[in-house]
Amino acid sequence: MILPIRAFGDPVLRKVGKDIDKDYPGLQELIDNMFETMYSANGIGLAAPQIGLDIRLFVIDVTPLAEDEDYEDIKDELAEFRKVFINAQILEESGEEWKFNEGCLSIPDVREDVKRKGTIVIEYYDENFVKHTETFSDIRARVIQHEYDHIEGVLFTDHLSALKKKLVKGKLTKISQGDVSIGYKMRFPK
Repeated sequence: MILPIRAFGDPVLRKVGKDIDKDYPGLQELIDNMFETMYSANGIGLAAPQIGLDIRLFVIDVTPLAEDEDYEDIKDELAEFRKVFINAQILEESGEEWKFNEGCLSIPDVREDVKRKGTIVIEYYDENFVKHTETFSDIRARVIQHEYDHIEGVLFTDHLSALKKKLVKGKLTKISQGDVSIGYKMRFPK
């Protein structure tokens, strides 16, 4: 089932997510719905707060990037990178910071350069509640950091300079008021 994506200004996007256990009601259906919602919005990541749940769950599928010539050197890794992250904790961020133009399904039509570290170590449970501690780099680390921010109540716009925040403020206000045209279901704050 395709779920409405919460828009900028919705209080749930600012909540720190709570851990869940393997008995969370309807967990597999929720994960399936999150992937379906993400795909219908042409996204590569979606976090539970974006669909109104303040829990520590996000899904990622960067397989479409395997066809992008910018990622030719890691296309095999990207072609297999579809994951569920439950109760994730980033343990370490390292490497040089690099800029990348980010966007967000909850903040449509806003894209800005964000600096993030190039490598992360993350601990998480998969959809079968098997615990993993893994290191990721490149665009995979970037997408994970972006979705991880959501379960911490952080949006990519929080990483912008004061000037950039000022420049996008009008767009953000319009989004929070429902004044945006998109191709997927959204729920705007009341």
